[in-house]
Amino acid sequence: MTIAPLIESISINKVFGGWHKQYSHHSKTVNADMRFAIYLPPQAINGRKVPVLYWLSGLTCSDENFMQKAGALRIAAELGIAIVSPDTSPRGEGVADNDSYDLGQGAGFYVNASQAPWSRHYQMYDYVVNELPVIIEAAFPVSNKRAISGHSMGGHGALTIGLLNPERYCSMSAFSPICNPINAPWGKKAFSAYLGKDRATWQQYDASELMGKARKFIPAKVDQGGADDFLKEQLKPETLEAAAKMNDYPLELTIHEGYDHSYYFISSFIEAHLRFHGEHLDR
Repeated sequence: MTIAPLIESISINKVFGGWHKQYSHHSKTVNADMRFAIYLPPQAINGRKVPVLYWLSGLTCSDENFMQKAGALRIAAELGIAIVSPDTSPRGEGVADNDSYDLGQGAGFYVNASQAPWSRHYQMYDYVVNELPVIIEAAFPVSNKRAISGHSMGGHGALTIGLLNPERYCSMSAFSPICNPINAPWGKKAFSAYLGKDRATWQQYDASELMGKARKFIPAKVDQGGADDFLKEQLKPETLEAAAKMNDYPLELTIHEGYDHSYYFISSFIEAHLRFHGEHLDR
């Protein structure tokens, strides 16, 4: 059985000489239907296998936010980089949820939940790291050269996944990531629900903890808005910067005064991130 018949096309749009495509499929990892979007640049259409940037979105987002708002596709077309954007959690009837925006559907936090009722479906770490790349590399003209990036909750996911799997990614980056979730309200709430009360288990999903202990490095780029309403309480980039300095980790972290947490910020600097990844994917 091939992979291609197992993914169902939702939409196709031509853009900058390439194609933006949206698909759904049943995920064995999360035990539910999942959706992802992929941008295939013109180089892929001409038969060349291109590298892939995996983009992880933030709280309440889906696969659509980045593709429609970030302004990334023109540069991806120029550089010959495919972009894959999965949904932020499993969804649908029977999938555990919560009335708040920062827990449950739309808020998977890119962890493998161990606590009921979340553990039945919320295995987003394994989905992003293992299942999704197998599908992408079997169904589309892409190589196994990967980079990973994301925003906010997705920035947390991109950094932790990159730090835990340096052999799988050429580079990692993030916009406004939750850098120290074990000490942030968003992280404490999600980790308590998904992972349980043992805070020692939380550290495996904390970028600051992981960066301070890393032994194999990949290039890392982080951009943060100085006028971000979540900066001090939730995001804590100073903890990531301190961990990098302590461990001599190759982190480029920049605070941009006046910028907030929105896609206005992301769209202002996404070109620099794509060129950063393009440089390392070419090596």
